[in-house]
Amino acid sequence: MGQNLQSGSRLRPVDLARGHGLSTQAVRNYEEAGILPASSRGPNGYRTYTPLHARALRAFLALVPGHGHRTAASIMRAVNEGAPEEAFRLIDQSHGRLLDDRRTLQAVEHALRGLERTAVAEPAPAPGPTAGSGPGDTFIGPLAETLGIRPATLRKWERAGLVRPHRDPSTGYRVYDEAAVRDVRLVHQLRRGGYLLEQVAPLITQVREAGGLEPLAATLREWHGRLSGRGRAMLSGAAELEAYLRERA
Repeated sequence: MGQNLQSGSRLRPVDLARGHGLSTQAVRNYEEAGILPASSRGPNGYRTYTPLHARALRAFLALVPGHGHRTAASIMRAVNEGAPEEAFRLIDQSHGRLLDDRRTLQAVEHALRGLERTAVAEPAPAPGPTAGSGPGDTFIGPLAETLGIRPATLRKWERAGLVRPHRDPSTGYRVYDEAAVRDVRLVHQLRRGGYLLEQVAPLITQVREAGGLEPLAATLREWHGRLSGRGRAMLSGAAELEAYLRERA
């Protein structure tokens, strides 16, 4: 080792804790969890740390924003157990999840652009044979006809949780209000783009959580910001982890 655990300055748990805005109990917990290398013990039985422990703690705290606490802890345990390849695999997984999230965001934006085009090109679906609960309500037949799909397709999307029509209390027919029609159009755009139903589900969830398409614009900006923040945090975490790996070597 370039610096083994017994060399260099000696640090008390409180020194390590104060230097990183933590409690001494947190430092002890991190050691017990394998996030920090094992400390040595003085004649009085108290833990003694070194600058290498401080470097490990900095690496862990830098990894958390980009990878999350659990993955960051697993990365540090793998390094401390002499299994850097496992640590690299975990890092690759996190980058893969970030890439998947970016693709999801791109799919939402693509689908929204498609909805803007179809809103102009396609007429609104005709109302059903009986009155619904609102002026924009329609039924499964007219909606399917407007989109050029079969009613069975709409029922399949409903079973998958992608569309949520309500039932007319007098007839039991499915009634699609404006929100349900919006969801149907969004699913239709994504399916035309080649997305599987299980890939569509998180996108629909994003639209619902945003409260519709118009508020989603702000949500998309925030989403972009969060992904960029995660990417930069991963870079910072990688730099601190590399420094720790060099010091361990």
